[in-house]
Amino acid sequence: MDTVSLLDRLEQLNEIGVALSREEDLPSLLERILRSAIDLTHADAGTIYVTNARRELAFRIMVNHTLGIALGGGKGGVIDLPDIALYDAAGQPNDHMVAAYAATRQATVNIADVETAAGFDFSGTREFNARTGYRSKSFLTVPLIDHNRETIGVLQLINALDPETGAIRAFPEEDQRLAESLASQAAIAYTKRLLIDQLARLFESLVTLIDNAIDEKSPYTSNHCNRVPDLTMLIAEAAHRSERGPLASFTMTDADRYELRIAGLMHDCGKITTPVHVMDKATKLQTLFDRVRLVDDRFEVLRRDAAIIRLEAMLAGSSERGDIETEYQARLRQLADDQTFLRRCNVGGEAMSETDQARVSRIAAYRWTDADGVERPFLDADEETCLCIARGTLTEGEREVINHHIVTTIEMLEALPWPKHLRRVPEYAGGHHERMDGKGYPKGLTGDQMSVQARIMAIADIFEALTSIDRPYKSAKKLSETLAIMDRMAAEGHIDPDIYAVFVEEQVYLAYAREFLDPAQIDFPREGERVAAATLQSPDSHRTPSS
Repeated sequence: MDTVSLLDRLEQLNEIGVALSREEDLPSLLERILRSAIDLTHADAGTIYVTNARRELAFRIMVNHTLGIALGGGKGGVIDLPDIALYDAAGQPNDHMVAAYAATRQATVNIADVETAAGFDFSGTREFNARTGYRSKSFLTVPLIDHNRETIGVLQLINALDPETGAIRAFPEEDQRLAESLASQAAIAYTKRLLIDQLARLFESLVTLIDNAIDEKSPYTSNHCNRVPDLTMLIAEAAHRSERGPLASFTMTDADRYELRIAGLMHDCGKITTPVHVMDKATKLQTLFDRVRLVDDRFEVLRRDAAIIRLEAMLAGSSERGDIETEYQARLRQLADDQTFLRRCNVGGEAMSETDQARVSRIAAYRWTDADGVERPFLDADEETCLCIARGTLTEGEREVINHHIVTTIEMLEALPWPKHLRRVPEYAGGHHERMDGKGYPKGLTGDQMSVQARIMAIADIFEALTSIDRPYKSAKKLSETLAIMDRMAAEGHIDPDIYAVFVEEQVYLAYAREFLDPAQIDFPREGERVAAATLQSPDSHRTPSS
């Protein structure tokens, strides 16, 4: 080989190395490795094997120019050939198969002609030749060895072709050295890509683990951490498709999608620190248990006291027995009415009137005697405060505890060393409780201070919360109710009206409903947005969120 030709091929090898370092898809990387090796050595065919956990060589890509075969890799079909065992039943190296020998011995094998080669089993090659009419003659088999000196695969090239005549020849020594150099670069590139993919899978598994831990804390918000990112991505894709209006310029790459998906999965990670009894507070008096049972016991004490007073009056020989009985029955009715009233107040609602709050305070002033003989107010200060909660089931202090989860979320996410392609995850995840009018939390950002992605996630979080069937403190709302509430939110500056318009116009809510909502919630709320009921309510077209 003359000096100019050698320099050209070395330059080609360098270009191949650069190209391999840029490939991000493992199957495509293997295909590029094999095709580059074939071109570099003027081979007619080749195969790449990868070692698997069973200590075998598995076919990953096969190319044969003469036969027009291209299997495996980034776009090829499935290779239906058995894996090659690296060791026999006794644990000894399988030296009969040339690929296994190269792998276990970590040595290149250069065979000029399989018909005259000794020591290797080429029966499979001969069967392939007989079946296809192909002539497999020269073989160059090179192990792929990683940085830990472990064999991760084998590169096998078949039939070196003379550049001048096209005749099959043995692989020259210089081609072997080039192939070995390429195999070294290929092993580095493949290992790097494999490690990156493994780290990505590990990271995603850890994210899922955190999500599952949050959902497992509460049977009432089970799967919330997965439903919100699903809906977030549906809305984001609809915004990406938008060709008019303020969102026409919004686009996403695959990297952008991945970043947003991770942010969606992590949007409530701070809830891992939120006390369960606050997060799941189903009634106003609930702590570790519903304290309304204690209130019920006190009513029983008051009924007992009323009965004692009645009996003592009768035993005293009072002549007004009729009045005593009338007063006793009236007392029982009053106590029963008060008990029913407090039980109703204990269930959170949209609003509690001032009249009802005043009645709670009157009942709180009743006196009762505990087991130690100590006379106490019928309701203590905390119980009275809880039963007078105007909306929902949370006190102001408990609401602050709940709201603090987003502060914790931001602190947790900002403490992580995010790579460049995920650096916006904290901002996306941390903004889903902000409002367009600046009245949200924790930072009070306005719409123009928030990214489109954060505004998208805010809509997803609200819609999921309103339609969720597994919250203990409220019933799931139908689509018509949900959209009516969100219409007002859009008009009042709570959520982004442009994103919400896309959400409605593109019927994103219906796509989500088919997957997650109970069919009874899907009431086709808007004219012109009818979807066949049979499609939505078929057994396979929706999934009810688990409790």
